[in-house]
Amino acid sequence: MSKFEKHILVVDDDEGIRDLVKQYLNEKKFLVTTAKSAEDAYKKVLVIKFDLIVLDIMMPGKTGLEFTKENKDLINTPIILLTAKGEASERIEGLETGADDYLAKPFEPKELVLRIDNILDKTKSKNQKRTIEFNNIKIDLNRMIISQNKKDFKINNTEKIILEKMINNPGKTFSREDIGQLINLDKERSIDVIITRLRKKIELDPKNPKFLQTIRGAGYVLWIE
Repeated sequence: MSKFEKHILVVDDDEGIRDLVKQYLNEKKFLVTTAKSAEDAYKKVLVIKFDLIVLDIMMPGKTGLEFTKENKDLINTPIILLTAKGEASERIEGLETGADDYLAKPFEPKELVLRIDNILDKTKSKNQKRTIEFNNIKIDLNRMIISQNKKDFKINNTEKIILEKMINNPGKTFSREDIGQLINLDKERSIDVIITRLRKKIELDPKNPKFLQTIRGAGYVLWIE
C-alpha cells in the first residue's frame, strides 16, 4: 500500500543522480517526479502543484538559478538548490533569487531528506492545499467546484472531505474503511458509489480512470503525477 506523504520534483540533467535521489526519497515515503532540465521542470510545475523542488544549478539550457528567479513567485514552492560548486558567491546568489536552501554535491541523501523535512515542517501549517490543478483539471475546495475542460461540476460536502484528504496525500492509497471513517459511513457499496460520482467529475473517461484509481484489494488513490 502506498503511503506517500509529499510530492517532490527532482530536476537534474544527470540521469544517475535523478534516479538515485528518486529511489532514496521513495524509500522515505515521498512521491517523486523527475525532470531533466529547467524547461522540462517548467512544463511540469504548470500542471502539478509540488510540495518542494530539488533543483540542480548547472544544467544545459537554463540554469537552476534562472529557473528560480523566473518562476519562484509564480509557483510559490520551496526550492533546494544543488550544485557541484561550493563557492559562497553562488550560494548567496541562489538564496537571493528565492531558493530556500542550498546543498553542495556530492551530498549524503540523508542530509537532503533532513533539509527537505526541515523546510516542509516550517511550511506545513500554511500549505494545506485547498486547490489543485493538473491536466486541465482544477479542484477548488473553497468554491466546492471541479473544473474540467471549461466545464464546472459542483461537489457536495462528502465529496469535499474525501478530496481534501486525497489531494493533501497524493499517491496514498485509502481503503474503504479509511474513507468510511472520514465521512462516517460504513457501507462499502455506498463508498463505491461516491467514488464513481467523483470520477465522472474528474476523469475524461470515468470507466478507464487515469487519476482516481482503484488499487485492487487495497482501496482508492489519487494520482496527479
